[in-house]
Amino acid sequence: MKKPLLLVLVALSVLAAACGGGDGATATTAGDGTATTGAATGGTVGIDPNNPTINLAVNPWTASLLNVEIAKQLIESHLGYPVEAVAIDENAAMFTGMADGTVDAVLELWPSGITDDEQAFLDEGSVVEIGELGAVGKIGWFVPQYVIDEHPDLATWEGFQDPANAALFATAETGDQGRFLGTDPSYSQYDEAIISNLDLPFQVVFSGSEAATVAELDARVAAQEPIVMYWWTPTAAVAKYNLVNVPLPEYSEECYADPAAIDCDYPEDVLLKVASAQLEEKAPPVWEFLNNFTITTEDQLSMLPAAEIDGEDISVVAKEWIDTHQDVWQAWLP
Repeated sequence: MKKPLLLVLVALSVLAAACGGGDGATATTAGDGTATTGAATGGTVGIDPNNPTINLAVNPWTASLLNVEIAKQLIESHLGYPVEAVAIDENAAMFTGMADGTVDAVLELWPSGITDDEQAFLDEGSVVEIGELGAVGKIGWFVPQYVIDEHPDLATWEGFQDPANAALFATAETGDQGRFLGTDPSYSQYDEAIISNLDLPFQVVFSGSEAATVAELDARVAAQEPIVMYWWTPTAAVAKYNLVNVPLPEYSEECYADPAAIDCDYPEDVLLKVASAQLEEKAPPVWEFLNNFTITTEDQLSMLPAAEIDGEDISVVAKEWIDTHQDVWQAWLP
C-alpha cells in the first residue's frame, strides 16, 4: 500500500512528522481539537478557523504519509481548511469512518485489498471513488538479487517447491520448512493460502510491522543470508537492497474469487483515491482539489529516499516537492 534505498522511519515517528512540524504548513489545535491557527506554505490564504477540519487517513507506509502531507500543506495554505492526518490501518474501520463522515478521504487505496465488506460501502454510495492517484503498485514475493545469483532456480516460484531450497530459508521457528517473512498482519496478504495451495514447504511468520521487516531484511542482507518476504513496489527498500520480485502463477480474477483458494500472483494495482460522500457538501473546494490531486509513481520514488534513507522530516520532503512542482499542483486548485 505502495519507493529507491533503508526504511529507517518507524511508522509512529513518521506519523508525528506528517501531522505537523518542520517547515511545512501546520494547524495548531485547541483543547477540543479544533484548528485555531496555521502557517501558510507560500500560499495566499491562511487557515480559517471557521472552516471544518478535513480528516485524511494515513496508512502505515511512507508513501501514504507523503501523499497526505502534500495535500495537507496545499489545502491549508491555499484553501484555508485545517487538515488532520488520521492514523488508521488499511481495514474496514477506514471505510466505516468515511461512511459516517469522521474520515473524509483516503489518498492511496490498493484495489486488490478491498474486501467484500468494504466494497459494500462503495456499492451503496456512502464511500465514493474520486479517481486514480497516478501511482501503480505491485505486491508480491521478493528476494535479494544475491539469492537468485546463488540459486538460479529461485528466480520463479517453482524453485521454492524443492525442500532443499526451502531449507535455505529455515529458522529455528519453522523447523525443516522455509520461513516466508510476512509483515503487518493487518495488511492485505494471501501468502498463507498461496503457500498451502501451491503445496510449498514454507511457513509464514509475521514480523509485525514494516519497520520490523526492514530490520530483518537489513540483517539478512548484511550477512548475505537467504530471505523471501512479502513486499511491494514502489518502495525505497527495493533499490536499497536490490530486491527482485519472484513471479508466481499468473494473476486472474477467477483465482481471487475465493480468498482461501488463491494460488496465483498478486495483481498490479492502479492506486485509487476514495472519499466520504459527505465531503462534497462539507467542503466543496477540498472535494474538487482531492479529485484533481495526482501523485505518480515517479513522484513517490523521487521523495521516498529522502524520507526513508536520509531520515528527513516528512513535512520537509513534502514541501520540497511542492516548491519544485508548482506547475503540477496549481492545476489541482479550484
